[in-house]
Amino acid sequence: MIDLQNVSKAYAAGTPAVNNMNIHIDKGEFVFIVGDSGAGKSTLIKLLLKELEPTSGKIVINGKNLQKLRRKKVPMLRRDIGVVFQDFRLLKDRNVYDNVAFAQIVVEAPKALIKRRVPAMLSMVGLAEKYKSYPHELSGGEQQRVAIARALVNDPPILLADEPTGNLDAKNTWETMRLLEEINRRGTTVIVVTHDREVVETMKKRVITIRDGHIVSDEGEGGYSDED
Repeated sequence: MIDLQNVSKAYAAGTPAVNNMNIHIDKGEFVFIVGDSGAGKSTLIKLLLKELEPTSGKIVINGKNLQKLRRKKVPMLRRDIGVVFQDFRLLKDRNVYDNVAFAQIVVEAPKALIKRRVPAMLSMVGLAEKYKSYPHELSGGEQQRVAIARALVNDPPILLADEPTGNLDAKNTWETMRLLEEINRRGTTVIVVTHDREVVETMKKRVITIRDGHIVSDEGEGGYSDED
């Protein structure tokens, strides 16, 4: 599903943000990627989304070699990866229904499909009754669930969540993580980039720990690296 082979990314000055990184993630896995600020997590996300090009190495996602992918094919790559951000990134002037529908409009989905998929996704995240609400009328947890519904409405095989609980309280943090776990059980490959040690250690999933651009541990059902 996702393969990084000897991937490095160096900026104009300084040491590489990602240094000789090798990662293999199978279809249907749930993986945490952890590390302190500056470890290389943000650069890794941008490499996976082809927002950045690696200085060296090879990245393959869903059978696509990103280095050989033509620019006009990048939108198709990104349809395979639903992304959820810490700050939700909802459209403030649109209601819940329209925020989720927007992701389908962008890919020119038929209106009949939009009318079917959007309510189904809102039901899955427990917000069917709030479809007319605007982002400012929702709690942080509800906004994050809208963001998850939007990320999943086009049925991507991969969900990438970048610090999805960073702006949430404890209750909403665990509701969000339970939702991501349910999404994973349905077959979606879930990758969560986080620094939330309690979440990582409680959920007992695979954990890849990054420090200074290097992978320092890759544990099957562990927590943070003992070196942390």
